[in-house]
Amino acid sequence: MAYHRPVLLKESVEGLNIQPKGTYVDLTFGGGGHSRHVLEKLGKKGTLIAFDQDPDAAKNVIDDRRFIFVRANFRYLRNFLRYHGIEAVNGILADLGISSHQIDQPGRGFSFRADSRLDMRMDPSSRKSAVEVLNETPENELYRIFRTYGELKNTGAVVRAVMKGREAGLISSTAQLEALLGELVPRQTRSKFLAKVFQAIRIEVNGEMEALEEMLEQTAGVMAEGGRLVVITYHSLEDRLVKNYMKTGNTVGELKKDFYGHPETCWKQINRKVITPGEDELRENSRARSAKLRIAEKK
Repeated sequence: MAYHRPVLLKESVEGLNIQPKGTYVDLTFGGGGHSRHVLEKLGKKGTLIAFDQDPDAAKNVIDDRRFIFVRANFRYLRNFLRYHGIEAVNGILADLGISSHQIDQPGRGFSFRADSRLDMRMDPSSRKSAVEVLNETPENELYRIFRTYGELKNTGAVVRAVMKGREAGLISSTAQLEALLGELVPRQTRSKFLAKVFQAIRIEVNGEMEALEEMLEQTAGVMAEGGRLVVITYHSLEDRLVKNYMKTGNTVGELKKDFYGHPETCWKQINRKVITPGEDELRENSRARSAKLRIAEKK
């Protein structure tokens, strides 16, 4: 099985509008699918720097003198560009969310499809795993996590089930968590419901929304004029932040205007209408079904 099949590969790389001598960033290297496609379009003097915090991704590093790999969270984008002496880049690509490889590794605890220890850390060296989140987080914080990150309608019932489970002992496995939820898991929409529960926990474990905000707010400062920001999202929370940022220049979506009433934003949206996978791609890769691609250009 492939490490990860890149989603919207052609559309996202074309969205970068690659210049042969340019410098580009792949913020979510994974199996290297997008990176390899970018390198194919770069000339001999081009540069690609790729980020990934998962040590498994480091096994896919590309042997190419134009390629630099950084094993770190993309929230440190600006720091590592400075470290490598890069003042400005011509394009940034981010394929957010979780990779097929991470989902398909039972020991990582990202999926409810196999019983394993609840881990969900994208960087296994970080301290807080899903076990700590479920067993140590105060009740009111659990409510925030499931309501905000899972967008669950019955958040209160889910939290009560977790708190009751904690009284009986350590919640440590994916099957144990599903059993605790019991009748709360609807039969006909089991996968969708559990996906929301696991998504909420995973986002909290990895600080995904905070990292995304930090990364987005750095992109304008490191992007050259005419450079492209290309982002693929998989759920409404991510997409809302990206849409707001590309439209207004900030993640809260507040469009500031100058003295004359002109909008103050350094981005021009390239695709007003979000780009989604076509029928052919969905037939080959069902996990792409929720993907949304947005592209903006630095003014």
